[in-house]
Amino acid sequence: MRLPRKLALALLCVTVGCIQADYSDNESAIELIDGLVADLDFDREALESVLADAQHMPKIIELMEKPAESISWHQYREIFIHPERIEAGVEFIEEYEEDLKRAQETYQVPPHIISAIIGVETYYGRYLGDHRVIDALATLGFDYPRRADFFREELRHFLILACEERIKPFDQEDSCHRMSDGVASGNERSIEDLKGSYAGAMGYGQFIPSSYRNFAIDFDGDGMRDIWTNKVDAIGSVASYFAEHNWIPDGDILELVTIDSEAEGLIELANQPLAVPTTTVAEWRELGIRSESPETHTASLFAYSLNDEGTPVSEEYILAFDNFYVITRYNRSRLYARVVYELATDIQESMK
Repeated sequence: MRLPRKLALALLCVTVGCIQADYSDNESAIELIDGLVADLDFDREALESVLADAQHMPKIIELMEKPAESISWHQYREIFIHPERIEAGVEFIEEYEEDLKRAQETYQVPPHIISAIIGVETYYGRYLGDHRVIDALATLGFDYPRRADFFREELRHFLILACEERIKPFDQEDSCHRMSDGVASGNERSIEDLKGSYAGAMGYGQFIPSSYRNFAIDFDGDGMRDIWTNKVDAIGSVASYFAEHNWIPDGDILELVTIDSEAEGLIELANQPLAVPTTTVAEWRELGIRSESPETHTASLFAYSLNDEGTPVSEEYILAFDNFYVITRYNRSRLYARVVYELATDIQESMK
């Protein structure tokens, strides 16, 4: 027997620690609703119903304040680089060999990179996220001032995505204006059932709503962009994302380098904000970097702390090339980009 909606939500809050917020009365939510109604012909009552059901999740704000990327490189690497995950990556490539080959032919992104992204993001589907996306985005969009503008925009994209994919309650013809053609009918999903990360990322590749709308593709040709349950669509979507962000086929990602002992000022040049690399290897060599890469390649310099608690601090340095920067477009963290590279390399080596 299906519980009444209000009772079901009350039980949900008891279980996961949420607060029934009724964001439909929130001033920023009303502004969002007004915009969607005026610009895209959304049904106001459907929008109000969705936001009335959205729950405030204090735990999500706690998680946002303590992201995994705030830990040391050694600790971060241990989470993702281990024999079991490497073997799972090999098995993923073997199982989806033809789809990965087709993705490489279409988008020029190799299988071990696609596999590593899905492996880092969700451990090949083992951890898809257990937060309702609507709760995560509403909590962060309306109750997290530091990044509220960003997450309100992602909430807007999420609601439009629900319209595009005919997800309930936007599955009826008069519930919203159709932004895309050729979407398969018969989508049984409901917006209240869609789950993802605490930041609202979804599916095997953990796309935030704007990325889902812009880069997810129907790679198996069934008329639906489904990265929640369809690994083939996830493979094509990750490859599409990388291609759209200027992945260089057969391009270098990083090189572990050493610094001349007499070099000065390089520490200050390391770990600058992420940006498209502009300094050539030849220029880095002049500054005291020992590199074997072609001198015309451009790269950024990053330092990684290797110390464990109770041991002296030490660092190692990498030159990060254009494809490293592309990986950071997926997750804006130099820790993330390096661990994707290392997992991809280990997977590739294990397949030889």
